[in-house]
Amino acid sequence: MANIAQAIRLALHVGETKLGVTDIFGEDVGAPLGGVFTCTQGLETAWNSPLDERGIIGTSFGLALAGCRNVAEIQFCDYIFNTIDLLKLVGNCRWSSNGQFSVPLVIMTPVGSGIHGSLYHSHSFDAAMTHIPGWKVVLPSTPKDCYGLMISAIKDPNPVMFLYPKALIRTQSKELIPGEPEEARALSKRIDAPVGAAREGWKPDWPDLPDFEIPIGKAKLLCEGTDLTIATYGRMAPLCASVAAKLRDDGVSVEVLDLRTLYPYDWEAIAQSVRKTRRFLQVNEDTEVTNFGEHLVRRVTEELFYELEAPPKMLAGVNTPGIGLAWNLEKNQVPQAEDVERAARALAATYA
Repeated sequence: MANIAQAIRLALHVGETKLGVTDIFGEDVGAPLGGVFTCTQGLETAWNSPLDERGIIGTSFGLALAGCRNVAEIQFCDYIFNTIDLLKLVGNCRWSSNGQFSVPLVIMTPVGSGIHGSLYHSHSFDAAMTHIPGWKVVLPSTPKDCYGLMISAIKDPNPVMFLYPKALIRTQSKELIPGEPEEARALSKRIDAPVGAAREGWKPDWPDLPDFEIPIGKAKLLCEGTDLTIATYGRMAPLCASVAAKLRDDGVSVEVLDLRTLYPYDWEAIAQSVRKTRRFLQVNEDTEVTNFGEHLVRRVTEELFYELEAPPKMLAGVNTPGIGLAWNLEKNQVPQAEDVERAARALAATYA
């Protein structure tokens, strides 16, 4: 069973061997480290860039315009904010050229809290990124979804921002990527670099992976329910699913959707679920002001008003400039399981 880091690595290997990816690069992305989270370990086209986020985005943009399909990494999303103007240019290039210039690039970067990274390693970037038109934005929560969506992102002629939750990078799922070994240690022995001197000259033994991808823009149903819909993504997806399992034992039936893609998002799945449960809660860990979840709440209110039995709600992170280093601070700044449970119980018991 692959973890998220291994799943991304497997997808990038497919990208460079079967899908025409010419360059995979970023800070410490190449040998010997293979990325700070080892997402690029053992890849043939991976190389180290200078510690310059604007240079990384600009190089990726230039390579794409030259016809070189590439994947670039920003080591932590906290350091991507100084590239916003470049991201804007990348996003409008295909549109402003009336389709003459495709931009086949993927920018990947880990997001969110959960590793006690404090001010410089705990930001979310989902709301900010969905404010930049022209990009497709994905934020999966499982290894299989990371693999399938990375394959789709690489194939896409549009720029894709591939966000993944850093707190879940080492977690495993029961869902197997087609073609991967069923035993986790077997996969690790084949594609994880050894430590120390043994790493010198090491080459991965890649498994033979059949064609598999997950379409961008399709949500995944994690739990079926009848009393309340929770739409979420990223680190919050497994957390909400665990809360739904607990509430089911207490007679509250919660349906949980993992959006997986923030743009384009699966409105049909959301609407279908809300028509069934008649209540809507959006959960994410980005700051609450001008949050992506507010857009979903607004659309649910406008388009499904007469389907609702209670006002739709959003649960998100508090509006502070950063995340505190101490665990009690982080716990109170980002939604926890008890916060989701409290919000879900209250909404399930509310009638308009």
